[in-house]
Amino acid sequence: MRTLLAQVGEMARRSITQTLRQPALIIPPILFPLCLLAVNVGGLDAATKLPGFPTDSYLNFAIAIPFMQGALFAAINAGSSLARDVETGFLKRLALTPMQRAALLLGNLAGVMTVAALSSLIYLGVGLAAGLEIKAGAGGAVVLVVLAFLVALAFAALGALVGLRAGSGEAVQGLFPVFFVFLFLSSQALPRPLIEQDWFRTVATWNPVSYLIEGIRSVVITGWDDVALERGFGIALILCALGIFGASRALRTRLVRT
Repeated sequence: MRTLLAQVGEMARRSITQTLRQPALIIPPILFPLCLLAVNVGGLDAATKLPGFPTDSYLNFAIAIPFMQGALFAAINAGSSLARDVETGFLKRLALTPMQRAALLLGNLAGVMTVAALSSLIYLGVGLAAGLEIKAGAGGAVVLVVLAFLVALAFAALGALVGLRAGSGEAVQGLFPVFFVFLFLSSQALPRPLIEQDWFRTVATWNPVSYLIEGIRSVVITGWDDVALERGFGIALILCALGIFGASRALRTRLVRT
């Protein structure tokens, strides 16, 4: 166990150092979601006047969106990092060492998750400065950040899976439009009961991203909504487990090939 932790620490230090040396991996995940949040709040605030809209502040409703977009960036960055290690032959060299697969995977995710954690705190801080009201209080803010971090980890693990399977940074970049479609076809812009188009409402209901958004949103608008939080945490944990399991299998296959 001590050896594994030491190996994870070394790989994490490498991942975090590489990430901090590349502003392109830090600035867009923070700036882009906040800019889009500002545009949405300014352009869609009239939606709060719809009968049945759950809050009178669109900021309270839309604050979940930057956390989800930050998770998308986590997926791309994690996948690109591992794909780069495949392309540069780093994994080939690593296969000749006693490094454990778990240490490699967890360590590589560390840099991405460092940015995700920082981004989540910034999103929350900017939201509070702009007038965000968290109905669940300080405890709700903590739960919001924990859930957002777990969602980012799940997406990062899925990105790592694609990066290891494809071994190509271009293939990983192709994930962004796919994930963005899932985000668009969810309840990000309107509550599901207020979506008038039947097909859109049906897709949003079956889309797991809707429940991740609604879990984050619930502590802001509703307070302690057990159903929304259970669904949000449950889906995030399932995606996280599937992503890490798939990435571990892909890494084992990749190391055997080398």
